[in-house]
Amino acid sequence: MSSLSEVRFLTVAEVAAIMRVSKMTVYRMVHAGELTSVRVGRSFRVPEQAVHDYLRGAFTEAG
Repeated sequence: MSSLSEVRFLTVAEVAAIMRVSKMTVYRMVHAGELTSVRVGRSFRVPEQAVHDYLRGAFTEAG
């Protein structure tokens, strides 16, 4: 695990753009616990690594 200062946090909009889904889909994934997130005030931030881990897992399930 990298140190917290090395973690790059993405906004919900950035995650949606990377995954080519809507922001609502990202919010659903966050609330369902499928995607790790940190709440900052009223918004969420998703560690970039969590997006990579989720996508890697989705590839292995599909294959």
